[in-house]
Amino acid sequence: MPLIVLPTSQLLWVRVAALLFTCVAFSVAAHGALLPHGGMADWCIFCWAFSFACTLLVLLVEQFGLQARAPVSWTNFPITIACYASLLCLSASIIFPVYFLRDQRIYGDYWDYRIASTVFSCLAAVAYMGEVSLTKARPGEVAGYMATAPGLMKVCQTFVACIIFILVSDPVSYNYHAALKWCMAVYCICFILSMVVVVLCVGECTGWLPISFSKFLSGYGLLAVIMYLTATILWPVFQFDKQYHRGQATTRMIAVAVLTALNFLLYVADLAYTARLVRSTVTSLFDNMDG
Repeated sequence: MPLIVLPTSQLLWVRVAALLFTCVAFSVAAHGALLPHGGMADWCIFCWAFSFACTLLVLLVEQFGLQARAPVSWTNFPITIACYASLLCLSASIIFPVYFLRDQRIYGDYWDYRIASTVFSCLAAVAYMGEVSLTKARPGEVAGYMATAPGLMKVCQTFVACIIFILVSDPVSYNYHAALKWCMAVYCICFILSMVVVVLCVGECTGWLPISFSKFLSGYGLLAVIMYLTATILWPVFQFDKQYHRGQATTRMIAVAVLTALNFLLYVADLAYTARLVRSTVTSLFDNMDG
């Protein structure tokens, strides 16, 4: 029988705080905030509930000492979950007050419940950011790939791509010109490849690749940078230039252009970090051979 161990570590209390904050955020919102069904209300509830469930899973596995029996890499899984949870709670902390506090004619208890959900969502985002800060790899430290800067950037890349998908799909805003369809293809291809890297690392399946993992990362990173560079140029040209598009530039389309540029910068930084990691690995290999 596994024993429950309760070590008093800073990481444990940060996770417990995140668990409590997300629990309060979605419980209060679902119980008395009088939210509409569907749309952004469901997204915010999902962000809090998903983060709560995953954090509870991590806490139970670690406190029962079941890391060796988990079908995933425990050096990669917790920090991946924490990074996704921090981004989800951060997005909910921005979306919820924008949609359900600003310009709303709701007073009394409903208004108080919504304010409480917003506050606890912000606290949860801070707690998850603290967990990422505590568990990320330090310089010279041996850690899982997802705990390194390139691994964390993979999480950010997939999250930003998901936000782009939401913005361009309702209403569909990429089907009236071939260049915009190409941009959509860029978002999809790069999202899939980044997600493949995350799944391979979390599932400890990097050995399944027909080439070395470092070569795959370098080739895919270079391809993603080139593809996102084209999307960063083409999206604003064919969305905002009156020669190609007669409609008004909406806030959603401006947001997509900004997020595209953000993901381009993330892929550039990712490629630079990956090149440095590969170079340091090769240098260490030669040093060991000389020794």
